[in-house]
Amino acid sequence: MTGMFGEGFDMNALLAQAQAMQSQFQRAQDELASREVSGSAGGDLVRVTMSGTGELLSVDIKPEAWDPDDTATLGDLVVAAVRDAARKVQILTETSLPQLPNLGL
Repeated sequence: MTGMFGEGFDMNALLAQAQAMQSQFQRAQDELASREVSGSAGGDLVRVTMSGTGELLSVDIKPEAWDPDDTATLGDLVVAAVRDAARKVQILTETSLPQLPNLGL
């Protein structure tokens, strides 16, 4: 077969490879959904837990983090803890999802 893909190009092999990659990707996503990561801020005054897919699951705030006269700092700690967990989710995702091969097209 000749054409834009060159001599000897096997479309069936390419489709089979794409299906296998899709299956691997789905398994990796399912595994990520079952994993949990934690993020913290303020020396663990605020701790959050996220799923491996980035869903916020819980927020734990120690009583000493709460100052009714300074709610802005508590908000900053929550944001920092969520960002910490989100960064860990990103790293987990990058290391867990299969890499796409170079098909040389």
